[in-house]
Amino acid sequence: MLIKNIYREEKIVVSFEVFPPKREENFVSVEKTAQQLAELNPSFISVTYGAAGEQESTDYTIRLAENIKHKNNIEALVHLTCVNSTKQQIEYNINRIKDKGLTNILALRGDKVNNKVGDFLYAKDLISLIKNEKLCIGAACHPEGHIETPSKALNLLYLKQKVDQGADFLISQLFFENERFFEFFLEAKQLGIDIPISAGIMPVINTRQIRKITKLCGAVVPKKFERIMNKYQDNEIALRDAGIAYATEQIIDLLSFGVEGIHLYVMNRPDVAKKLFENINSIVKELKSRGE
Repeated sequence: MLIKNIYREEKIVVSFEVFPPKREENFVSVEKTAQQLAELNPSFISVTYGAAGEQESTDYTIRLAENIKHKNNIEALVHLTCVNSTKQQIEYNINRIKDKGLTNILALRGDKVNNKVGDFLYAKDLISLIKNEKLCIGAACHPEGHIETPSKALNLLYLKQKVDQGADFLISQLFFENERFFEFFLEAKQLGIDIPISAGIMPVINTRQIRKITKLCGAVVPKKFERIMNKYQDNEIALRDAGIAYATEQIIDLLSFGVEGIHLYVMNRPDVAKKLFENINSIVKELKSRGE
């Protein structure tokens, strides 16, 4: 099923992100993780791959996405990066995705490796190519601005270009201050970006990991969130519970605002996903019953 149609039918979309293994011997373990996530019946599960776009990494991504869709009966979203790839490589991978019966791609630029640049400079170029394949296309958005873009206004302009090229829905970079997302959301809609936007939420379960990610993407860490990490960083269980509580509060606020979707970066932790699902399940059901 095309994910753009899931947004239409379900009104509120709750999805997960899972990352594939780096080695073959770990595939079964990750496959089990994906199955446990699928048992929670999310709207879809996205599958990442190495930002550098190595072919072996791509193979694991497509294989895991195929299992999620055909074995676990949950729609899969395949990540595809382009900046280090040739047009021939991208077309090869698109054909493989289609051959596996997969119909949804998250089109990303990816990170440049050793200043290597292929036939694509931006995600919008990849989107333009995929659109000709009649697949459903997701794209990334950055509520606090992209770390390489000098202004929020320019960031929104680039996002509008991706939408104009054919993106069907958007998934946001993680953030920890909802007001920043609300401001971005309203500005995007005012600019004519009228496709669904899912808010990306990552519960803190590892302070070192969170600090590394926020440094790379430029997400602001509010004082309230910083206090949580500092207070519980030496107690894994306490940190997990506090992180889930913070993420739950974010999600309830986002749903009350009226977001179209919540995308959970659960770092291959089904236990975290399950707890979050339990915390918001009644709220999601209530909003869906209203048709909101």
